[in-house]
Amino acid sequence: MSKTVIEVKKNPNENNTSVLRRFSRKIQESSIIQKVKGSRYNERKESKLKLKKSALKKLGRRKEIDKLRKLGKMK
Repeated sequence: MSKTVIEVKKNPNENNTSVLRRFSRKIQESSIIQKVKGSRYNERKESKLKLKKSALKKLGRRKEIDKLRKLGKMK
């Protein structure tokens, strides 16, 4: 994620709450929080090798189940 710098300077006749309010408004407008929350629970993609291994494992199990069904040992 690229870094975004948000800077708010206090005006001479401005109190701290209004500066904080301006800062939070700028943060919301820049949608930094939504990006962070959106990517918070993202999982990495599995590698191709791992996907292939799991697919082969599933095929092997399926063959074994079919074999057992034909022999009448499994419903």
